[in-house]
This record gives sequence, C-alpha cells and structure tokens, in this order.
Amino acid sequence: MTTIIKTTMTMTMKNPNIIAVRNHQIFSCLRTPSCSWTSSSSDILDSAQRLVHDFDPKIPIEKAVTPPSSWYTDPSFLALELDRVFYRGWQAVGYTEQIKDPRDFFTGRIGEVEFLVCRDENGKIHAFHNVCRHHASLIASGTGKKSCFVCPYHGWTYGLDGALLKATRITGIQNFNVKEFGLVPLKVATWGPFVLLNIEKGIIPHQEVASNEVGDEWLGSFSEQLSLNGVDSSLSYLCRREYTIECNWKVFCDNYLDGGYHVPYAHKGLASGLKLDSYSTTMFEKVSIQRCEGGSTEGTDDIDRLGSKALYAFIYPNFMINRYGQWMDTNLVLPLGPRKCKVVFDYFLDDSLKDDKAFIEKSLEDSEKVQMEDIILCEGVQKGLQSPAYYSGRYAPTVEHAMYHFHSLLYHNLI
Repeated sequence: MTTIIKTTMTMTMKNPNIIAVRNHQIFSCLRTPSCSWTSSSSDILDSAQRLVHDFDPKIPIEKAVTPPSSWYTDPSFLALELDRVFYRGWQAVGYTEQIKDPRDFFTGRIGEVEFLVCRDENGKIHAFHNVCRHHASLIASGTGKKSCFVCPYHGWTYGLDGALLKATRITGIQNFNVKEFGLVPLKVATWGPFVLLNIEKGIIPHQEVASNEVGDEWLGSFSEQLSLNGVDSSLSYLCRREYTIECNWKVFCDNYLDGGYHVPYAHKGLASGLKLDSYSTTMFEKVSIQRCEGGSTEGTDDIDRLGSKALYAFIYPNFMINRYGQWMDTNLVLPLGPRKCKVVFDYFLDDSLKDDKAFIEKSLEDSEKVQMEDIILCEGVQKGLQSPAYYSGRYAPTVEHAMYHFHSLLYHNLI
C-alpha cells in the first residue's frame, strides 16, 4: 500500500490529470468535459469507459449490484456522460410559454454548451449556440424579449434568425464573408408544452421536425399515452424554482426512481396524502412510469394538491414530469460537475385554479418542503459515495426497477 501511494504521488507531480486514488485504483480525470465538436482526450474517455464495465445490466435485478461509487464521483466519468448522453439526442430545455410571442427568448446551458432559444417576428422558433462569432462572448442571458442580439463585448449584432447584421470596426479585415459568421444553429422542436434541443454534431438544424416525430424519438412508444394522461399544453404556467444541490446528477435521479421506497421515511407529510401500497412501476424504452393513488376523491369539494392519483414519469436521461390533481410540475436535472447539479422545477396548474392564491401558496409551500427534504437526502448520499467504506450497493427488487432501468440505459449509452 505504501508503494502505491508513493507511486501515485510521483505520477501526480508529473501529470495533474491524475488526482485520486480510490478503491485501490488510480482514476484519470478531466476538468473540462469533452464535446463532439471540441478537442477531447481519448485517453480520458477510455479511462472512463473502463469504469462503465463495473456495472453489468445483464444480471437480473435480484442478483445485481448498483453502479460503483466512481460513476458518481469521478470527473472523467462525467466527461463521458456529457459526450455520449447529453450531447446526443433530444433534451428538454424549457417550455413554450417562455417563447410564446415573437421576439421572446431564453438561454441555458447543457454541460459546456451555452444555448439560446428565440421566436422570430414570423413566429418561427430558432436555437443557437449562445456565443458571439467574434471573440466568444455570451451574447444574451436570462429570458426576455429582443428584436436582435447585440454582443455586450464589441457590439456585433445578430438577427433573431441568427444572421450577422452588423460587425463593428472591421475596416481592413480580409477574407471575411458576413454570411459565414452568423450564430451557430442548433436543432430545436416542441412537444406539448416543452421545448427540446438536439445539440448532436452533424444534424441539420434548420430542418423542421414534426411533433409526433420528436415524441417518438424522445419518448418512444409512451408518447401517446403521456399525452392522454394530461401532460399537454392546456395547463397554465405558474412559476419556476431552481435548486443547486451538492450531489451528482444521478443521485437526484436515483432518489426519484426508488419506487416510493424513501417516501414513508423521509417525506411523512407527503406520505400521508398517498396510498403507498398502491405504488406501481412500468418501464418503456426511454421512460419509466410510477403511479400511486392519492388520498382525496374526485368530485368532492375538498381541493387537495395531490388529487386522487399521481403519475411520475421519468424521461431518460434527466427529465421528470409529475402529474397529480390539478397540478403538473417538471424537474430538469443538469450536471454542474461530478458532485454538483442544478434542478429546475417548473409548475403548471389547471386554469380553474390559477386565481386561487391561497391554494397555490399552500401547494408551493408543501412542494418546497418535499424538495428540501430530498436535498438533505441527496447531499447525504453524495457524502457517503465519497467514503472509502462504500463501493456499490444492492437493489430492492420489488420497488427499484425504475432505478435499475435508468442505470441500464446509461450503461448502453456509454459502452
């Protein structure tokens, strides 16, 4: 053991990428996640891929062990996830209410990718890398309404269609074609109330994508059923809340996917409004559905936040739709690092209750209480994952099928 430590210290002095010894293995790490269109270290990704094989989805859940702690702590593993999962396929990034009218826009980030979504004067939705083509400044922030995007650094100006309209003080520049210096486009589409991006290299950004086509790619065979369960554009958008949590993004997902296992122990208030013995879980290609009956009865005068039934849909890899009573809320989990994530909650409500301030305030208060309880759990799990006492765990076969499904999908994306 002494020899290993001395060797590691020597290697670390020569190569700053090697930063950790864990479970008697030396893991390489990469501070900046790789991207399909940026230079990346194949050695780092190869190192991360070796960690992928520490989990075997072919083993049935009754005998399987959970992924090792390195999946949740190693920086090189997050680099691989960004490259193979988040930078490929459709990702939920916002909702249509944010770009309801012409000139509306919003911005965001997936991994190292800064993006901008807007609606032009003709009502068409566009998405771009939120990066000025001059010296890489971000050109917009937050949400709002603009007739054009002016870079705050040197004033280069872009239209809502991404075209470069004005490049300041470039007298004398040579070999410069203004048509080649517009904002770099991204593929964008909508499904129900949600805005989706596909930032994969090689796709055709300006090609229109039909909603049913996007639904099939994003949701698989569950697309139509999700529409029939009240997940549509008829609900009114209410508000957004964001939480920065000191845990790997998958810790939050795992907590969501344990089939209600933790609810009676960690959420006693929530548990009192659910019939936990009715909990059921169903898996589809990219979606897992958890259902549970609520404590209230449809048609009564008593308005309860949870209603008579609750549906929790997890859409791989990082989006959750919770439909219950008169409410729908969505949870978008974004990795900020190997041990930190941001969770974005958006709340929607049936039109009949959008003016009931007392009901809304009480419901949001109840929801906030559950989120704070979950944050305590997730941050505690992350600390445990970083302990030398833990390598991997086991699944509870009767309740944690959705979690096992999530890990299996991730495995197949990463190999």
